[in-house]
Amino acid sequence: MSDEAGNVVHVLDGASGHAEGDLKTGARPRGMALSPGGGVLYVAASNANRIEVWDSHRLVKLRDIASGSDPERIAVSPDGRTIYAANEDRSAIAFIDVGTGKVSHEVQVGPEPEGIGVSPDGTLLVATSEVASVAHVIDVAGARVVTDLPVGSRPRDIVFVNGGREIWVSSEQRGTIHVFDTATRTLKHVIDLVAAYPDLAQAQAVEMELTSDGKRAFVAMGRGDQVAEIDPATYRVVRAFPTGHRTWGIALSPDQSRLYAAAGLSGSLTVIDLRANAVERTVSTGGKPWTAAAVVR
Repeated sequence: MSDEAGNVVHVLDGASGHAEGDLKTGARPRGMALSPGGGVLYVAASNANRIEVWDSHRLVKLRDIASGSDPERIAVSPDGRTIYAANEDRSAIAFIDVGTGKVSHEVQVGPEPEGIGVSPDGTLLVATSEVASVAHVIDVAGARVVTDLPVGSRPRDIVFVNGGREIWVSSEQRGTIHVFDTATRTLKHVIDLVAAYPDLAQAQAVEMELTSDGKRAFVAMGRGDQVAEIDPATYRVVRAFPTGHRTWGIALSPDQSRLYAAAGLSGSLTVIDLRANAVERTVSTGGKPWTAAAVVR
């Protein structure tokens, strides 16, 4: 779990929540991503202007990659050969060759890009602009923006759903998820968490996760202090799980039996049992957790 205040990644046992140590990183670690096999963990050290490459099994750092300034969220291509980094203060998406560690292309997008997601076939990349409230669809082969999709205010994350046939874009301030048809780029539906939870003072929508079978979707609700579950087939909000304060990032366990929710303002990680559909435990970590990643060790 990345801790942007402590400049570490906390390593916890996924079942017990027991602390196993910290990976000392560059300043302000935020976004993380795993290689396709899960053996490598990439950490965006935003204020150090680099992406750190860690062996996720031995917990040793392998190298640093210069990513361009202020990388926030990152994604890895399905073949594991390219890292895509949202460089917030450059309004750009960097294409980084994993083998050489060099930036091969840089695509200019709207102000303050954050959310970033790659299609299952690796042909499309979608990146959000927080300020413009737009999701940019990027052709990977051509390294160019081909479509701009208007979404809710301060879009945060991207997931490809339904075998890549849908693009979901979460919007923090509006508390919505815009659902687009990938092929036609047309809007299909808007999932409204504000309407689903009218009693919440702040129903937000931040990081999203989808189970490998595509049947369950989850969204961190930020200052709503919950994680909502959505049925991708019907777009219906199924339930919500209570979490710590300002839940920004979430991750599924490799066996899909647990969901981990990082809460930045309470310095905690909530472990949710997805078989029992109940909170299993909350682990105090201190610092300012930002997101999580889960691997088999």
